[in-house]
Amino acid sequence: MEVNLNMNKTTIQIGVNTLERLRMLKKYNRESYDEILNNLLNEAEEETLTEEEIEEIKEALEEVKRGEIYPIEEVAKELGIRLK
Repeated sequence: MEVNLNMNKTTIQIGVNTLERLRMLKKYNRESYDEILNNLLNEAEEETLTEEEIEEIKEALEEVKRGEIYPIEEVAKELGIRLK
């Protein structure tokens, strides 16, 4: 991770409970709140579904509604997987 010591800074207002929650997320004692917030933002961005993924989920739900589903046993047999 690259650290920019000359970065511009700002002040934000957060509640005392929010500050305490941020403190609990520290991985190490000297970790900055900027690092914590950036880690959280990165995780949130990674978890966001794309439009394509949303469309695929909608299609799959429609297939289920139409009864176009296969039992797991049938899929496993077709793929040569043995279920316990």
